[in-house]
Amino acid sequence: MGKAAVVILLKVLMILISTAWLSLWLLKPTNLWTRKWKAAESSARNTVFGYYGLDFTVYTFPVIAVAMIGLVYLNLQSWGQRNRQIRSSTAAFSNPLVTSNLVGILSGVEILSVFLFILFLAWTFYTRISHDFTKLTPMESLKLDLWQLKFLRVATRFGLLAEACLAFLLLPILRELAVFRILGIQFEASVRYHIWLGTAMICFATFHGASTLFIWGVSHYIQDEITKWQRTGRIYLAGEITLVVGLVMWITSLPQIRRKRFEIFYYIHHLYIIFLVFFLLHAGDRHFYMIFAGVFLFCLDKLLRILQSWPQTHILSARLYPCKVVELILPKDTGLKYTPTSIIFMKIPSISRFQWHSFSITSSSTIDHHTMSVLVKCDGRWTTSLYDNIRAQLDSDADKMKSIPVAIEGPYGPSSLTFLRYDNLLLVAGGIGITPFLSILHEIAATQGNGSSRYRLPSRIQLIYVVKKSQYIGLLKSVSSLLQNHPSNKCHLKLKVFVTQEKQCGATLGEMLNEASQVQWVHFGLKGPIYSIHGPQSFYWTAALAGIASITFLVFLICFNHIFVPSGKNTSGHHSSKLAVSSKMKAPKENSPSWVADILIISSFIISLACPSLVAIVLRWRRLKKEEVPLVSSKEEKVQQLSSIETKGVVEEEHEVHFGGRPNLEDEFSKFLNETNGSDIGVLVSGPETMKEAVASLCQQKSGCFHIGNKEKKPYLSFHALTFTL
Repeated sequence: MGKAAVVILLKVLMILISTAWLSLWLLKPTNLWTRKWKAAESSARNTVFGYYGLDFTVYTFPVIAVAMIGLVYLNLQSWGQRNRQIRSSTAAFSNPLVTSNLVGILSGVEILSVFLFILFLAWTFYTRISHDFTKLTPMESLKLDLWQLKFLRVATRFGLLAEACLAFLLLPILRELAVFRILGIQFEASVRYHIWLGTAMICFATFHGASTLFIWGVSHYIQDEITKWQRTGRIYLAGEITLVVGLVMWITSLPQIRRKRFEIFYYIHHLYIIFLVFFLLHAGDRHFYMIFAGVFLFCLDKLLRILQSWPQTHILSARLYPCKVVELILPKDTGLKYTPTSIIFMKIPSISRFQWHSFSITSSSTIDHHTMSVLVKCDGRWTTSLYDNIRAQLDSDADKMKSIPVAIEGPYGPSSLTFLRYDNLLLVAGGIGITPFLSILHEIAATQGNGSSRYRLPSRIQLIYVVKKSQYIGLLKSVSSLLQNHPSNKCHLKLKVFVTQEKQCGATLGEMLNEASQVQWVHFGLKGPIYSIHGPQSFYWTAALAGIASITFLVFLICFNHIFVPSGKNTSGHHSSKLAVSSKMKAPKENSPSWVADILIISSFIISLACPSLVAIVLRWRRLKKEEVPLVSSKEEKVQQLSSIETKGVVEEEHEVHFGGRPNLEDEFSKFLNETNGSDIGVLVSGPETMKEAVASLCQQKSGCFHIGNKEKKPYLSFHALTFTL
């Protein structure tokens, strides 16, 4: 009961801090906030804290605090059983509301959030520009007409809209310090919010820059202004560099380039460092504190992930399937636990020193204590190189097989077993999209095997598996124990396979499983002990590292400003006249260039990242030092487990295999709904986008959430799309 109270308290605290921070963005464009904030900065300037400490505490730290509290909140949540999904009229907002090829699948919550964000941008622009137009004053350096002056103010305010998008841009792509995980949104699903925000930011920034250049051009001042590096105020050249870098990053991230030339996208996206540095130089320190929270968390998150992937481990063994799919067996620490549908990021230096690729884990940490498995479909340049490398090892002598070193980051996954919320499960997979469902089925098999009553399992599960060739059926061999449906099983699994590009072969599912799972094993030569995968730091330690970085940044920022920036204090006495306040505010800017404050922010930030990194290195070293068991023996344990799985009995004939066409999903849904008699159903889909959109539309049509006035009990279909390719 005490733990539940703490969880509620943390949730309320996060809501209050988030509401207060968002309110700042709403109040910031108003004249009232401008007057009050200038007075607050003036008062803080006379203290040790300084205006920079006040800006960091008010604008930046609230988001960092929410991330830290959120980690503690997630740690206190139960990893296992969650309450059953409560059917209500508001549940429909989390289900698909719009499905289209242009925007994908949008829920009611997402549509509402986008609408509120657009409303916020409109409010910010209207408030700023209406105030500007009432107090237009000619610029001394530029002799502009009235329409030119107004257009220039509009262009300037579009820059503030780009700044607002930048403030949220990096939050969706955090992994260890993930803010969106608090809302139940995983990294692989929140990436599209990053894409939306990035596109909006580039559009606003392009209008901001192009319109400013246009006004300079028509007023014949462009040659004087375009290369100007001002001593104080906005640095125009820095803004131009920021815009060019941002456009290059955005163009190379378009789907046409990202999917076909991933290397170009990946390498060029690291220009974000140049982008952020020149944005700071262009916008100034006060504007940078508004977007600094995302930058702070992202860079700390990036460093922790780099340390997490060190030192490298090795692939224990691999299985080559006939469908050109490779299963990799990796060593893991016995204490590492992860939930089904979790993903890892993998780098193989022998293929590429910089590329990371995400893969869904197929194994269960409940069964496999020393290893984890991933399935890799080899159809791209990187994955084909991996397949060719393993194939070459297979063709060589056993004594000459060399181990393949890999760097692993993760696993990352939901904090609870989401699929246990529902009475029944309907799983729809296409091709290699079966991988996250294998982890779910392995977890259920483990729970049934050890007789644990910890979880209340779904009573009925139906898996619809759509493949081009029957060779893919062999990927289901590891869950054949569930397919047997023993009377002692707590949940009933029914499999429906649809082979779209082959004709009827006359074989049973059991025969096809045995035939399609004729795999080739590759056992790599491992000399001596190897390091296992330990995963991320605990939530508590990650929150502590974020707190250390925040305090370190603030302390060094204050020290550097007192050392390198003139204080601007009035030595003639403590007068409170407006002239004295004005002189105090202007003195530092008059004595030092504006970029000095920017350099101090960068310096303090680098030091603040170095301190938690040192702590993380010590923690990592201590974890590695405790590793006692040489993991070469784990390989044999895994082989024995898989061999025992493959020798189990014949699969029951109640499962269905269809050839020569795609499934009629509407009919399949209707049959399953009739069998479950209006219970709450979790619908999980993993596969091509067209499949996800079709399933989402059916959930939207058939869910009982939209029939609130109907007394008859209607089924509630809760839609979840699983994504493991970014």
